[in-house]
Amino acid sequence: MSTPSLDKSAPPASGVEPMVRAESVHKSFGAAHILKGIDLRVAPGEVCCLIGPSGSGKSTFLRCINHLEKINAGRLYVDGVLVGYRQRGDRLHELRDREVAAGRRGIGMVFQRFNLFPHMTALENVMEGPVQVKRESRAAARERAGALLERVGLADKAANYPAQLSGGQQQRVAIARALAMEPKLMLFDEPTSALDPELVGDVLDVMRGLADDGMTMIVVTHEMGFAREAGDSLVFMDDGVVVETGRPREVLADPQHERTRAFLSKVL
Repeated sequence: MSTPSLDKSAPPASGVEPMVRAESVHKSFGAAHILKGIDLRVAPGEVCCLIGPSGSGKSTFLRCINHLEKINAGRLYVDGVLVGYRQRGDRLHELRDREVAAGRRGIGMVFQRFNLFPHMTALENVMEGPVQVKRESRAAARERAGALLERVGLADKAANYPAQLSGGQQQRVAIARALAMEPKLMLFDEPTSALDPELVGDVLDVMRGLADDGMTMIVVTHEMGFAREAGDSLVFMDDGVVVETGRPREVLADPQHERTRAFLSKVL
């Protein structure tokens, strides 16, 4: 993977550093150009919802934010820190895996599939990161894991294994597991897309609670009701570019771009 080209963009003039700042981000897989110059700002405490058709680059962009995918050009910052690279003079140098992992600790990610450890109980799944990565004592991690399971409405399922939980319950455990690392940013990659319709509401309720608590969130979603109610900004992506962005209610009610109108006419 080549080092991304250096884009000498100035920091935001407002003096308030965004939690996430993307500058002309490009990403390719072989000959497939997936992200074609993404520019985006997400403020601390903001809930940013990404919408768009399948294949538009939403999930790829999310994975680039925590360096699960390496960008080919541009820059990505989280809380003012360059993601995946260190700048020396006019050159960017890729960080070592250990340094990347350390930076990733402050970013929680919830996937479409729950990725829970099947041989661990719900409580043990939530404890695992703090104990193994942050070297917390098991007693402290157990206490906080219990509190987080209560927060997501699953205090009574602490001793259950993933196979004994519904999809919606597993996803709520996955959210609690991400929160156990005390992230400053949460990324959600279509967290309800694998759920039966009747299980979606409980997961969205937990996410609304996080939004109310001021958690910075970027959510790839097809749940337009959630975007309208809980989102601070709505970003419509198509074919690897940001087509339109604005306040969710305004974009959903009166999209300005023809591509946005065509997409929303099919999903609303």
